[in-house]
Amino acid sequence: MSRLPDGLMPAPPHDETGHTWHHSDKYLFMITKYGIENIIGQKYANNMPAYKNILSDKEIISVLSYIKSTWPNKVKKIHDKINDREKSK
Repeated sequence: MSRLPDGLMPAPPHDETGHTWHHSDKYLFMITKYGIENIIGQKYANNMPAYKNILSDKEIISVLSYIKSTWPNKVKKIHDKINDREKSK
């Protein structure tokens, strides 16, 4: 993956070749709604907006659900385990 003209990296693919599925549903929701800087509490060079004033919670969940529906079963099973670990904290 190459940097964009503004020097930032493009969004990773959200399929099994990317790293979206390496994160829990809760984390993906929070990053999508509030943005990375809000979650990590500091500046972070990125070009993904926070969607809290653009999409409803239901719309965010729908988008994430669609993305997840495209993952192969093997990746879904691994992701389910990630969610189970998150819930047991």
